[in-house]
Amino acid sequence: MMNTAFLLFLIIVAGTLVITYYAAKKTKTASEFYTAGGGLTGWQNGLAIAGDYMSAASFLGIAGMVALFGFDGFFYSIGFLVAYLVVLYLVAEPLRNLGKYTMADMIAARFDNKKVRGVAALNSITISIFYMIAQLVGAGALIKLLLGLEYSTSVLIVGALMTVYVVFGGMTATSWVQIIKCVLLMAGTFIISLIVFAKFNFNLLHMFDAMATATPLKEAFLNPGNKFTNGLDTISLNLALVLGTAGLPHILIRFFTVKDAPTARKSVVVATWVIGLFYVMTIFLGFGAAAFVGKDVIVQANAAGNMAAPLLAKALGGDFLFAFVSAVAFATILAVVAGLVLSAASAFAHDFYSHILRKGKATEKEQVRSAKLASVGVAIISIILAMFAQKLNVAFLVSLAFAVAASANLPVLVFTVFWRRFNTAGAVTGMLVGLISSLILVLVSPNVWDPVAGKAILVGEPLISLTNPGIISIPIGFVGAIAGTLLSSKRNDEKYDEILVKANTGMQEVV
Repeated sequence: MMNTAFLLFLIIVAGTLVITYYAAKKTKTASEFYTAGGGLTGWQNGLAIAGDYMSAASFLGIAGMVALFGFDGFFYSIGFLVAYLVVLYLVAEPLRNLGKYTMADMIAARFDNKKVRGVAALNSITISIFYMIAQLVGAGALIKLLLGLEYSTSVLIVGALMTVYVVFGGMTATSWVQIIKCVLLMAGTFIISLIVFAKFNFNLLHMFDAMATATPLKEAFLNPGNKFTNGLDTISLNLALVLGTAGLPHILIRFFTVKDAPTARKSVVVATWVIGLFYVMTIFLGFGAAAFVGKDVIVQANAAGNMAAPLLAKALGGDFLFAFVSAVAFATILAVVAGLVLSAASAFAHDFYSHILRKGKATEKEQVRSAKLASVGVAIISIILAMFAQKLNVAFLVSLAFAVAASANLPVLVFTVFWRRFNTAGAVTGMLVGLISSLILVLVSPNVWDPVAGKAILVGEPLISLTNPGIISIPIGFVGAIAGTLLSSKRNDEKYDEILVKANTGMQEVV
């Protein structure tokens, strides 16, 4: 099994490095590095978005959550999927029409202010690093299980590979790695789901009846309340999941890789169908792992349940399917972390370096060089932080990134397009208040503090009981944006009329 797994890993790594080699030949300008020159078609970008979105949290984390906690784990599938409706109807087209390379471009189209651009870039980098920690935790657990390498060694390997993709291949390499990974992940998930469904005689009612007695939770497995016993915490989690995607920088920059707004909308439609099919299949992954692997084996391999899907593949299809699914999960992590590194590096190079430090005078060559150096810096920071998060479920870690994104970015994106009175002070205040409040609430939560040693990062009593801060920090972000606007007398109605026309350009062509 070890030889098969290692061979499949080598094939995937070699394939992605070949893509990077050819992409590097076409990546010369800033536009090619940041956005693949805007040359992707709707279906290509749709698959790349799906590949970017279906991360370690989706494949490894949700399967583990459902296997261990039943219905409560499915909250993640529902939240991640519904979030794309928010993206489709609120931000996809305006972002494509107003931006150029980064999320900060969209906001700067209305507020040509260094503070606004700087804070937006800071948010993008922070959220990307948060999200990346989850992917690296999943990678560490996966390679440790499959190849027997130490967790820290596994994290370093993935960190090094993702940096190579971004530094040499830019968005072109990242996009094609994501597209190929999306196809492989859908194929692997479909095969496992089909085998699980066959075990239940292709009968959904029979499957649910069987699951009522298949786990130590018995009938409670099919009911909410096994993981999330606090109703407020459950609402908070779902708010973060549904609203967070619209503020995720690595998803938002994908809308700049197409030529126009109609293509951006088509990308989201394609992505939503692919992602929808995938999240439906997470039911089979979770139920199958609970029934045919068992809680004890899952927890023994990884306490947070992150290895449920690969273990299910082994139980159903032996060593080869186990190796194939693990290799696909590895490709999943590589693709997502490459997108995250690129979004953070773009924010630093394009927004901080080019517009703030160089006052818009940086050459394209200088921008690309600074983006490559930023990629290395972001990777190092993420690797160091991931070393401390080994015992946390990856789906859960990602939900925290969603909460920060929804609190810090979403209010400003919405108000930039839909509120005439909104001004520079409101934009800066909203982003800072949303970012700082969400980070502080995470730092004083049970994620960081627990009285029992080993259950969290630090030993001690948490100051709040909420594991996800969304229900508090998201409204705070909106209130901060509103208060900052109303307390400032500055207005830019003329600029609003101008960006409203740009934001809506192309909508009529699609409808």
